[in-house]
Amino acid sequence: MAHELEVWLFTDRVGTLALVDGRLSFCYAPDWLLRPDAVALSTSLPQQAEPFDDRKTRPFFAGLLPEGQMRRLIAQQFQVSDQNDFALLDHIGGECAGAVTFLEPGQALPMPTRNDDVQWLSDEEVAAILDELPHRPMLAGKDGLRLSLAGAQDKLPVVFDGARIGLPLNGTPSSHILKPAIHAVEDNVINEGFCMALAEAMQLKPAKSKIHSVLNRSFMLVERYDRVVDAQEHRQRLHQEDFCQALGVVPEMKYQNEGGPDLAQCFDLVRRATRPSAPQILRLLDYVIFNALIGNHDAHAKNFSLLYMGGKSGKTPVLAPLYDTLSTAIYPTLTLKMAMKIGSKYKFSEVQARHWDQFAESVGLAKAQTKRRVLELAKSLPPKARELRSAPGLGFTGNAVVERIIALIEQRCALTIQRLTDPTAENEAATEPSV
Repeated sequence: MAHELEVWLFTDRVGTLALVDGRLSFCYAPDWLLRPDAVALSTSLPQQAEPFDDRKTRPFFAGLLPEGQMRRLIAQQFQVSDQNDFALLDHIGGECAGAVTFLEPGQALPMPTRNDDVQWLSDEEVAAILDELPHRPMLAGKDGLRLSLAGAQDKLPVVFDGARIGLPLNGTPSSHILKPAIHAVEDNVINEGFCMALAEAMQLKPAKSKIHSVLNRSFMLVERYDRVVDAQEHRQRLHQEDFCQALGVVPEMKYQNEGGPDLAQCFDLVRRATRPSAPQILRLLDYVIFNALIGNHDAHAKNFSLLYMGGKSGKTPVLAPLYDTLSTAIYPTLTLKMAMKIGSKYKFSEVQARHWDQFAESVGLAKAQTKRRVLELAKSLPPKARELRSAPGLGFTGNAVVERIIALIEQRCALTIQRLTDPTAENEAATEPSV
C-alpha cells in the first residue's frame, strides 16, 4: 500500500512524496512542471516528469530531518521507526529548512490567522523548553507545532522580535534558530558565539547570531538566513539546501571518511550551481581556511548550503552564509580529524604547504592565489581574535574556553605561516599544538 504526502514549495504544491514497500519516491506534479516559473526542489532533483527512485529521493528529504539521538527520541514520541523518513516528515515536516512543507493529500496549506501567529513565551517558559529539549527534540508532539531542522545538535525554530521569544504556529515562518547548551561540550554556546562573532569581525558574513540567557541558562539565537521580511512586514521563506542534499548524499554519509563529499565536490557544486560563480568560490575558500584555522573539525558538507535568493523566482542560488562554526579542536575528547581533507590530510597538524597546493589543484584554484589568501587570513586572524576577546559587553573577556580558542588560533596561524613561507618547515615533525 502506498502512503503519500504532498510536497509544497512556498505556497505551491510541487509534487508528491510516496512510500511504497519501505522505499521512497518523489514525482513532480504535472501542472507544476508546466508553469513558466517552476523551479526544482533540489539540484539533485531536476525537473522531470518521471518519478525519482529511493536512491535519488532520499538524500534531499532525509536531509530535512534531525539526526542521531534527536531523531530516535522524535521517533519514540510518535511510535514510529527512526528509519522511517516518511513518517517523521509526516509528523514534523511543517516548518523545515528552506521553503518546503509537507501535507497530507487534500489538506490545505496552513495560513497564519494574522501577520504573525506566535505563542509568545515568558522567561520561565523559555527555561522550561531549554530543559525539555534534550528529552523532547523539536518539542515533537506539542499541539500546533510541526518543526524540523537537520543536524544532531538540539535546536528549535522560534520567532524572536528583539525582545520576546515565541513558537511559530499555523504556518507562521520562524525567524531564528535557538541553540541550547550541550551538556557534554563545555561552554559550547560561548564557543560558537565567539567563533561566529570572529567570522563577522573577519568580514566573512556569517549568519547573524547572538548569545542570550534566561534564568542563568545560556543559548544562541541565530537569525535564519532563509527567512526575509517583505515590504508589508510579512516574514517570507527563502528556499535553501545543504551540500549533501544538492549532491544527492544521504545525511548519514556526510563525512568524507564515510564516503561523503570532499572539498573538490563542494567547490565543483558551487562552480556549477551559482552565477557568477567566482565570488561564491572565493567565499567558500575563506570558509574552508577559517574553519581550519579556528579548529572547526566538524565542517562537513551539511554545514554548507545553497540559498535561492530570488524567492519563488529564484532559480540561481548563492552560497549561504557561514553557520554551525565552533572550535571543536579545543576539546580533547573530540576527534583531531577534520571532516574533509586538505590535500591528502585529515589532521591539521600534518598539513604542509604542499597539501594546500594539492587542495588548490583539486578544487580548481590557482596555487599562488590560494597560498596568498591562507597567509592573509593566518596573519589577520590572531589580532582580530584578541581584539574581539577584549570588546566590552560581549562576555568573552576572561572566559577559559575563549582563551583556549585564541591560543589554538595563534598556534595554528603561526604554524601555517611558517610552513607556507619557510622551505625548511616541510621537513619538520608535525605535532598538534597543545592548548
